[in-house]
Amino acid sequence: QVQLVESGGGLVQAGGSLRLSCTAFGSIFRINAMGWYRQAPGKQRELVATVTSGGNTNAVDSVKGRFTISRDNAKNTVYLQMNNLKPEDTAIYYCNADDVTYYSGGNYYTNDYWGQGTQVTVSS
Repeated sequence: QVQLVESGGGLVQAGGSLRLSCTAFGSIFRINAMGWYRQAPGKQRELVATVTSGGNTNAVDSVKGRFTISRDNAKNTVYLQMNNLKPEDTAIYYCNADDVTYYSGGNYYTNDYWGQGTQVTVSS
């Protein structure tokens, strides 16, 4: 009933920029936090940054000062502006929506959702 659709990944040289977008589709009433995670080859998935419905943000130290997360609540969309990209940022980036309340068949439900992932590759 809810689907997250990501866009914006690609190949970029070190020092370049990319902007990721993720939109949640469905009969959505409310979304608590939205965020981005990433998984590099041979590594565990890690948190990159999150933003609450009230606009409070959190980011891992390795991206602070380079990545900016933002959100448009009216569009159920979260963005990740990535500047000064480094080869170690290469990974599949996954969008997450936490505590999504949606309407279906006369009832409200709450669940967490993940996007399909988008590849970000930074060449040196």
